[in-house]
Amino acid sequence: QVQLVESGGGLVQPGGTLRLSCVASGRTFGSDRMGWFRQAPGKEREFVAGILRNGILNYSNSVKGRFTISRDNNKNMVFLQMNSLEPEDTGIYYCNVVDSIVTGGPRFGWGRGTQVTVSS
Repeated sequence: QVQLVESGGGLVQPGGTLRLSCVASGRTFGSDRMGWFRQAPGKEREFVAGILRNGILNYSNSVKGRFTISRDNNKNMVFLQMNSLEPEDTGIYYCNVVDSIVTGGPRFGWGRGTQVTVSS
């Protein structure tokens, strides 16, 4: 059974930084497309960043230039470095294996996510 565990969220002021981590278990993820999603209060979950095994990246326009996705294939982990955070980045962040690093398309059930709150 695939399990996804996200961590690293917290409360940060606008302009601040956070680094999210996701550890995946239950299969070998080294060849999978991985992605990060977020869900703001009252909104649908949206895809924000994706990465291929070879390091090719893609970002939504809302986070491009501020967020960086990376992965450690040996550890089955994916990361999201978030800089210049804005209140609009507030939400619960989730990782998943995806069908596409452009459109997302989560392949497994969701973990609990990690809460990111950007507020002064």
